[in-house]
Amino acid sequence: MRNAIKAIYENKLVGIVREDDKDKAIEIAKAYIEGGIKIIEMVSPNEAVREIAKNEDIVVAKGGIITREQALDAINANAKILISPILQMGLVKLSSGYKIPLILTATTPNEAYLAWQVRTPLIKIYPVKDLGGARYIEEILRPMNFLNVMPTGAIKIEDIESFIKAGAIAVGLGRELYLNKTYDEIKETAKHAVEIAKNAG
Repeated sequence: MRNAIKAIYENKLVGIVREDDKDKAIEIAKAYIEGGIKIIEMVSPNEAVREIAKNEDIVVAKGGIITREQALDAINANAKILISPILQMGLVKLSSGYKIPLILTATTPNEAYLAWQVRTPLIKIYPVKDLGGARYIEEILRPMNFLNVMPTGAIKIEDIESFIKAGAIAVGLGRELYLNKTYDEIKETAKHAVEIAKNAG
């Protein structure tokens, strides 16, 4: 259970695939992997999750989880982490029972604190760009430096370092890595992001 979260701490970067088309999602994820991304959040059909999860050295998280049924389907698809786009407390007991990490999403400091209270190992802060970017992360962490946060939402590759320096454990990047790009372009963009994350902080 902890190993999947530990991988995020070590790599500082989560590649997000938000794609309804199964084949397209698999293609993007494979380009991420070739580019060196080790943790992939898939907001995609479970068939795509199952396919990418065959890579033993890759941690696949299933995003967009709101209901118990979605969580169970993701677990059956071999997802190693569940990620809810909201503060869905109803999933905490299921996560604990199945020994699969759950990442909850917060927007406000209050929500982030509530997520910490239920022992969420990592709290997604979204949509961080609209909330104020790296400075918002600094503001949240100033009175609550015990929070482990991962900002996401329209983050640019060149901003990765500023978020890590602001105190984020990792950052999540999605469309910035793959939108309107060829397979090889996604791979090269992923390589660039991995390099920056590795040298940040």
